[in-house]
Amino acid sequence: MQSQIDTELKEMARIQALIQLSALDSPYEAIFDTITAIASDVCETPISLISLVDEKRQWFKSNVGLPGITETDREYAFCAQTIKDSVTLEIEDATQDERFFDNPLVTGDPAIRFYCGAPILLPMGETIGTLCVIDRKANVLNTYQKKTLEGLAKLVSQLLVARAVNHRRLANIKSRNT
Repeated sequence: MQSQIDTELKEMARIQALIQLSALDSPYEAIFDTITAIASDVCETPISLISLVDEKRQWFKSNVGLPGITETDREYAFCAQTIKDSVTLEIEDATQDERFFDNPLVTGDPAIRFYCGAPILLPMGETIGTLCVIDRKANVLNTYQKKTLEGLAKLVSQLLVARAVNHRRLANIKSRNT
């Protein structure tokens, strides 16, 4: 019982931290696309996403390789599994993984086979999403690729926090000038 309460409290804190960033459904920002492009290039995958996970969905702050897709249901999100443990999750072949073999994102479009997601951890420890790379064929990252992905995820965290602080400062300046 206590474990379930702790899990629920942790999830509430995580969602609150995500909301305070004011990043969900925010406009396009080139810096985040630069990061996903680097992740895709370094990891040699056609798809890279910055995924922010709320109660019902994962929303993509940046998307390389899945044009026109801005979000998916949380229940199908590989990233939702990553945020549970707050550690990098690598799945060599999703068709062989008991958690994902029947997932619609594996059995249908975009036919995910390989997934590696590095958690986006905020300074207080909340995991709000992932920087992930995806391939339509089985794959494995080498140590350099995985470390780079994890470093880029830390950069995403720092940028999201700095972005939120700057937005609050601008709002305070505007309110003082009116």
